[in-house]
Amino acid sequence: MGVILMVMTIGGLIVAAVLLIISRVTKKVWLKHFVFGGLTTWFAAYIFLLFCGSFFSVERTLDLNEPKEFCGFYFDCHMHTAVADVRKTKTLGDETANGEFYVVNVKVSSDARRAELGLTAPKFQVIDDAGRRYERVEDLTASGNPFEQKVPAGGAFEGEIVFDLPIDVKNPRLDIREGYGIDHIIEAVLIGDEDSIGHKRNYFKLDASNQVVQK
Repeated sequence: MGVILMVMTIGGLIVAAVLLIISRVTKKVWLKHFVFGGLTTWFAAYIFLLFCGSFFSVERTLDLNEPKEFCGFYFDCHMHTAVADVRKTKTLGDETANGEFYVVNVKVSSDARRAELGLTAPKFQVIDDAGRRYERVEDLTASGNPFEQKVPAGGAFEGEIVFDLPIDVKNPRLDIREGYGIDHIIEAVLIGDEDSIGHKRNYFKLDASNQVVQK
C-alpha cells in the first residue's frame, strides 16, 4: 500500500509539473489554482496516512527463522533476513568476552524470480530493555561486510556476527537496518515502512530461550 501511494505521488508530481507549464504558457490561472489545490489536498491526506500508520504500528520481536522484509530504494521488497541460530560462549578462539559472546547466525534470502539482489550497507546492533545499543565485534567477524553479497533469485546464504554483551543484559534483541542516506530519506516518508517517521521497529529475539551455551 505504501509503495503504491509513493508511486502515485511521484506520478502525480510529474503530471502537476506538466499542467503548471501548460497553465503558464496558456495563461490559464484557474488551471494553476486547480493544480495547487489538488497537490495541497493530496499531500495533506498523505501526511495524515503516514502519521496514522506510524502511530498505530506495533513493535514486534521476531522468533528464530521468522523473516523480516526489506524494500530498498526501488521498493522491490524481495530481500529478507532472519536469525537462524543464537549461541553464547565466554571465549572464541583466543578472545575472551568482557561479558558473553553472542554468536548470531543470520540468514539472508531473496524471493525474487529473476534478478540477483542484495542488501545495501546492512547494519547490525543489539538493543536491550534499557535502550542501550551494542555494536558487533568487528575483529571476530569476516572482513568487510559479507552480508552485502548478491543473492541469486530464490537463493539464500548464512553468516555469523558476534556481540560482546553484559552477563546481566535484559531482553537483548537484534536490530538490522540497511541502506544509504537517500534510502533512509525515501523510507522516512514511505507509509507503513519500518523506517518511516515514528514507526515501531521489528527486532529479532536473542534471549535465553533461543540460546545454546558453550563453555
